[in-house]
Amino acid sequence: GTPCENVIDQKRFVHIKENVSNLFPDSPNFGIKVVSYMGAPLLDVNGDTLGLLAVIDEKPMPEEKRNKAIFHIFAGRAAAELQRLRAEREIQERETKLRRLINSAMDGIIELDENLLITMINPAGSKLVSCSPDEAVGKSFLELLSEKGRKIFNNSLDELKNLEKGEKYIWITESLTIACKNGVKFPAEATVSQNELNNETFFTVILRNINDKLEAEKKIHTLKAETEYLREELKLLNDFDEIIGQSRPVMNLLKDIALVANADSTVLISGETGSGKELVARAIYSAGKRKDKQLIKVNCAAIPSSLMESEFFGHVSGAFTGATKRRVGRFELADGGTIFLDEIGDLHLDLQAKLLRVLQDGEFEPVGSSETKKINVRVIAATNRNLKEEIKNGKFREDLYYRLNVYPIFVPPLRERGDDIIRLATEFIKRFSRKQGINPPRLTTDIQEKLVSYNWPGNIRELQNVIERAVITSKDDILNMEGIISDENISPVNSAGEYSPDKILSQKELQEFEKANIIRALNSTNWKISGIDGAANLLGLPSTTLSSKIKAMGLKKENFHN
Repeated sequence: GTPCENVIDQKRFVHIKENVSNLFPDSPNFGIKVVSYMGAPLLDVNGDTLGLLAVIDEKPMPEEKRNKAIFHIFAGRAAAELQRLRAEREIQERETKLRRLINSAMDGIIELDENLLITMINPAGSKLVSCSPDEAVGKSFLELLSEKGRKIFNNSLDELKNLEKGEKYIWITESLTIACKNGVKFPAEATVSQNELNNETFFTVILRNINDKLEAEKKIHTLKAETEYLREELKLLNDFDEIIGQSRPVMNLLKDIALVANADSTVLISGETGSGKELVARAIYSAGKRKDKQLIKVNCAAIPSSLMESEFFGHVSGAFTGATKRRVGRFELADGGTIFLDEIGDLHLDLQAKLLRVLQDGEFEPVGSSETKKINVRVIAATNRNLKEEIKNGKFREDLYYRLNVYPIFVPPLRERGDDIIRLATEFIKRFSRKQGINPPRLTTDIQEKLVSYNWPGNIRELQNVIERAVITSKDDILNMEGIISDENISPVNSAGEYSPDKILSQKELQEFEKANIIRALNSTNWKISGIDGAANLLGLPSTTLSSKIKAMGLKKENFHN
């Protein structure tokens, strides 16, 4: 009997511009006369309803595409938080299941520290070596091996340490002779894997009989992989944060996000390092029609070129040395959902051709396989490089660029966002003050002026680090910025767009001031150069001279126009 019923039952967005009270006379009394209503369902990855987000007003609420798009973004954020809680519970259940599996396994599972001392042993392992867990923990694993077995095991560890990251497990091809506490000796087949936790190295040894080894190995690796994937998904949800800002560049950015989110087109996000490209990608995903499916992220700069193809497309068992089992690639994981290719400019040329095929035909072959797999994936890419220059230098394929650049989005650098710097700084102060357990220090006018005048070469990431350090060192309830940012990166132009008459400008600062002055003139004339109402007339320059300066400075309307 309320507008919410349609949102929940039909799982759809509902917008009633006016006359809600008459259309739904049984709606509860909220203390006002409800005239208009807007509601959206909060859905999980399976399409099940978690709740709804609704807005009511005592005035008519006209239909505006931007308001609708932003409302969908907030609905996506609310659903993401509910999914985060669910993922957290699921991780706990997975870890409990993993412990139960280890304790109930028929094979012996033993964990060793970097000195090969036993740190954990399951019941089957205790039975194999005839030691209770209390007796085994702290004992050297080598004491359980024969002299020959120690050599085999140490050689296996040396081989293991030389493997590339991500392949840190091997089969020990020769059997190990285990010497039990009661004097009984028996041969055992084993695998050993290496993992890192809090910068410490651990080894997991699995002792098994020949009949059960493959099944036990498969179950353990499957559960570990599922748990790790859930951890990655939880991290993505935790890292998601709102796009803070009210400047014109940010408002234009939000419009772009709203326009392209549901289009399902390929998006290329460009911008300087630290400007928030990944945040924009997640906002597009959360507001899009694939938000109920998975978002898979690949950092093209963080993966060695030798492993990139396997990371993208997976491999079959035996495809290369160390490929002891089938690996599912990121594109296959993203099937039906979205893949975010961060730092796409760092992608090796050989792999660019294979990525182009995925974008064109939606198909690929895993490494070592002749089977073609079909997928349906939305691609969002990001880069801090000038890809057109990379094309000229032969480092990026032109055809791939145009496939990616279907809908380009430019993320403005922080120095062009004006008072957004203060809004972001205020939010960071609150966040880091809570972390330190202190009252938020004051952001004085002088400090605000300094923050806005700074060039921020590291953008939002640099601002975040600067504010965290300033909060830690603050005294007398005032944010301490002394010595934290370099004066050489302070622009001579203040927040009002004027330079300080008391400052003696260097040649570099004069050039920066001239550039800022030209940008202000161009923005004030809607980038009209010549004529009485043109920027050249305002600056007292010939229009040809101004055009030459604009070209030399690399100024483009889409990057600076407010």
